[in-house]
Amino acid sequence: QVQLVESGGGLVQAAVSLKLSCEASGRTFRHYGMGWFRQPPRKEREFAAAISWTGGDIRYADSVKGRFTISRDNAKNTVYLQMNSLKPEDTAVYYCAADRFGLGTSRVTDYDYWGQGTQVTVSS
Repeated sequence: QVQLVESGGGLVQAAVSLKLSCEASGRTFRHYGMGWFRQPPRKEREFAAAISWTGGDIRYADSVKGRFTISRDNAKNTVYLQMNSLKPEDTAVYYCAADRFGLGTSRVTDYDYWGQGTQVTVSS
């Protein structure tokens, strides 16, 4: 069992940066692929970024590529999402998720554990 707790969300103006953190419980964190997903208002949950257990495979949605950076620190059981040049359309609840097969894919259904989410609101 893995428990995930996101933090770092908030209300910001467009063009600024924000860094989300997701801390995981359990000693097997380093074996999990990790993903960040987001759910904009009145829309379905969508993929943002993912990283494999080794850190060697990283994926981004086209909408965030070049602006967001995912990283992980296995010593701290934490995965991060650095978000730069934020836009109003980035407004969403951001969730981190853990994939027990370690791949870090873009599919919601591949993830076994989810955090409770953290709200990010970007004003224009």
